[in-house]
Amino acid sequence: MMRSILHRFWSNPLTKRMLRNTSYLFTASTLSAGLSMLQGVLAAQLLGLAAFGILGAITQFASVINKITSFRMSELVVNYIGEFTAEGKNRHAAALFKAAALSEIGSSIVAYGLLLLLAPLGARYIAKDPAMVNLFVLYGLSIFANLIVETATGLLQIYDRFKVIAAATMIQSILTLVLITIAFLYRGQLKEVVFAYLLGKGVWAGLISFYALRVAREHWGPGWWRAPLSIISDRRREMLRFAISTNLSGTINLLTRDSDILWLNALTNPIQGGYYKVAKAFMNVLLIPVTPLISTTYREVTREVVSKRWENVRYLLRSGTLLSALWTLPASLGLVLFGPWLVLLYGQEFRPAYLVLLILLIGVIVANLIYWSRSVLLSLGMPEYPTKVGLLAGLLQIGGMLLTVPLWGAPAMAAMLSLFFIVNASVLLWKTLVELRRVSSVQRSDSAGTE
Repeated sequence: MMRSILHRFWSNPLTKRMLRNTSYLFTASTLSAGLSMLQGVLAAQLLGLAAFGILGAITQFASVINKITSFRMSELVVNYIGEFTAEGKNRHAAALFKAAALSEIGSSIVAYGLLLLLAPLGARYIAKDPAMVNLFVLYGLSIFANLIVETATGLLQIYDRFKVIAAATMIQSILTLVLITIAFLYRGQLKEVVFAYLLGKGVWAGLISFYALRVAREHWGPGWWRAPLSIISDRRREMLRFAISTNLSGTINLLTRDSDILWLNALTNPIQGGYYKVAKAFMNVLLIPVTPLISTTYREVTREVVSKRWENVRYLLRSGTLLSALWTLPASLGLVLFGPWLVLLYGQEFRPAYLVLLILLIGVIVANLIYWSRSVLLSLGMPEYPTKVGLLAGLLQIGGMLLTVPLWGAPAMAAMLSLFFIVNASVLLWKTLVELRRVSSVQRSDSAGTE
């Protein structure tokens, strides 16, 4: 049966392309997840429980600040450059790429200024140590490495350069692991570990950005950057609406899913943050291999939506869910069975992280199986709907965190994140199915009317 299913996937040009592109990112992401876990084990054994929790706060703090001003340019690039490319409007595509890159550069500069302003508060109230402010500022330099990385990533996806993204991911993981191993062998401190993560992230962003500029030159010519922004001015309002909606959606995730360690450290202490960071490392084993499916499915679904091939859209979604299940369900069972021993790799003091892992597992399984629900609504021209749903689910999560996390620590934070995943994904799934039925019905009515 499994052989028959895989044969059917590979014989269909839609899933064949999606599987090929996903396989590059899947392989790199899976290996990267393993290397990241090894990095975490070495860092945890080197630093100890409390400092390991502070490490999580430092890296997540910079990431959150960076995303606050971000407009998720990769999604904008995929959506509109994909459309312009399909229509043969290369100058329009080049103009949009330039506009997206300039916007991202401006937002990155604002983000670093915001980080400098907030770093003392992060050190005092999240790391619980004002002396850590220099490390917050140091890792914040990663924001400058990401000057155009979202725009660049979107362009590489459009032009099937998934191998480049995969290679950059592997280089980052290997370099970071080497640097942390050196720090471990020479009994380095938190500063050396932070520097290792910073340099790895900087190299990754540099590779992605450099290659995207090469791709732009290859497809649009050496003077692509001279394309006037005025030629896309008639779509400016539409694009701005899309960018603002995706930014708001990202901001909601920042306040909930992407800043969970910051909330936990602020409401409790870095020890609880250490437990939680270990549990999330295991969750990344589930999430990271599925993450490539999001970008590859979004790319293919967007093409089919533009052509109004609704049966192909449904086929892609069913195939994506099945592919995700083939990884998610066996891996989840493995974490349930072997989790107690895997947690001990970090050290005996991390034993309570296993309960946190089990609670997180519930929400992650749901999110993985219907990972495409938000992307389809973006392709259907409904960017505001996921934002509104995310806001309601986020408010529910934050209210729950404030009530439960001070009392029960990391397990309560895990329960609230799982709740967010389940509520958000379930509502978006319902809306996606409703909209696909509606547009299919409209198309059938239009076809019947022309006969």
